[in-house]
Amino acid sequence: MEIPLDLARTLLAVVDAGTLDAAARELRLTPSAVSQRIKALEQRLGRVLLVRSKPVRATDAGAAVVRLARQTALLEHDALVAVGLEEEQATRMPLAVNADSLATWILPALATVAASAPVVFDLHREDQDYTAELLETGAVMAAVTSREAPVAGCTSSRLGAMRYLAVASPEYRDRWLPSHAGPPDAAHYAAAPSVYFDRRDDLQALALREYGVLTDPPLHYVPASADFARAVFLGMGWGMLPEAQCAGALAAGELVRLEPHRSIDVPLYWQQWNLRSELLSAVADAVADAAREALRP
Repeated sequence: MEIPLDLARTLLAVVDAGTLDAAARELRLTPSAVSQRIKALEQRLGRVLLVRSKPVRATDAGAAVVRLARQTALLEHDALVAVGLEEEQATRMPLAVNADSLATWILPALATVAASAPVVFDLHREDQDYTAELLETGAVMAAVTSREAPVAGCTSSRLGAMRYLAVASPEYRDRWLPSHAGPPDAAHYAAAPSVYFDRRDDLQALALREYGVLTDPPLHYVPASADFARAVFLGMGWGMLPEAQCAGALAAGELVRLEPHRSIDVPLYWQQWNLRSELLSAVADAVADAAREALRP
């Protein structure tokens, strides 16, 4: 049995666009024609491929077809470049990246590739503990992840470790975590407000456990890396910031370290589809080079 590539690409367009109407505009078809293509593919494979929710989402079987469509498009791009017939339209490359990498080191690497190759990046921001899941569903071609074991059909290589420091504004430290008698104790931390990125962010909780605090302090949720850092600068709470994001402020006295002899290193890995693709390899090389400069070994 063969999977018609035109129908697979229609499914891919629908999943990426989120609705049949949006995919129809992208494909220059009517919504009815798009729906008929999806139904024809489902009938051919004998599987439900699309959950028609808002936004739509692929089923497990649909995710396999989406991966096929993405991989075929990537290999087709490489072939056109190899024979000197570069596509007029840039190839779209979806990647999953954690927010702190986006805020600190990875964008210049991607910009270098975008300046020299016909590619546009579709970046999916997700916690490093969950980016690998987007690879599994076929939503992205590669991911920065904390997961070392490769996703099925992917390769995994270590990028380095992102070091996080517990920091706060001097005014906040003096009010909530007075240090004149030594490092702040567990009782101080239990009452002191903390800044969390979102409800999946466990770095502050991990630090608190190391400090002997087993209950949650008052929490602020600020789900954007730059805004998270700004909330800490403004004294809303203490937080774990990437070393690269707070080193200058620490040197200038705008922030202070709460536990100078403690830090948390989060290992990061680059996982990508196991394909021989010149474009994907160029992205991987640029990311690895940037990681060597920005991350801990």
